[in-house]
Amino acid sequence: MFHTDAKKSKARGALTLIDLIYHSTVRQVRKDHGNALIGLFLNIMQTVTFVLAFFFMFSVLGLRGNAIRGDFLLYIMTGIFLFMTHTKAMGAIIGAEGPASEMMKHAPMNTIVSITSAALGSLYIQLLSMFVVLFGYHVGWQPLTIYDPVGCIGMILLGWFSGVAVGMVFLALKPWAPGFVSVVSSVYARANMIASGKMFVANTMPSYVLAYFDWNPLFHAIDQARGFAFINYNPHFSNIQYPLILSVVLIMIGLMGEFYTRKQASISWNAKL
Repeated sequence: MFHTDAKKSKARGALTLIDLIYHSTVRQVRKDHGNALIGLFLNIMQTVTFVLAFFFMFSVLGLRGNAIRGDFLLYIMTGIFLFMTHTKAMGAIIGAEGPASEMMKHAPMNTIVSITSAALGSLYIQLLSMFVVLFGYHVGWQPLTIYDPVGCIGMILLGWFSGVAVGMVFLALKPWAPGFVSVVSSVYARANMIASGKMFVANTMPSYVLAYFDWNPLFHAIDQARGFAFINYNPHFSNIQYPLILSVVLIMIGLMGEFYTRKQASISWNAKL
């Protein structure tokens, strides 16, 4: 009945927070499906379906000549992997537990833990799915050669980071306009099917067409990833700095919006979210 609150050191508080994020991430990974292996399998099948659909589309439409010289499936996978990582990260952040969630009643749970675990859970699933698909392709189809694997992983992380940043802005707006956020986020995700530039090579695009894609951080990440994946491709019309700086700015805006939203939290929000 009576207890004394022991003062926690900073190191102990950090370890407690890390442990909480870990268990919350595990919960997030198992959220879509009770069996983690089946959830991973479903995500792998979604990735493979995307890759095969674009492979046949390029073949039927005769667009293979527009691809980078080299492994054609690797060209497709660099676009699909980053697109899915970006989109899944954004969706995971938007779906994270908000300040009016039932989970927030359980100390020391808070929205930062919820957001972090959603982002890490999404990254874990996508990286694991990507490695399984690449391993299966390498073993079952033909040997896979990537010019700079570390650079490619860096661009995967940049695509994930930019997806988290966009999701943060939507998450801050969600309690105030849930219908609007749902529509706009869906439009953004579907527009990225084309606007991400995964079906095109930036170096071959006319300048007036490039202007329609240059605003998108995912476009830059995909084009740079192909520069790391292929030895004979050097991206001239994209860079790493733009998506990185834009993502940091969006995250700062999202965190400020989330902080303000948390202060205005009302239990009645659950009725409309």
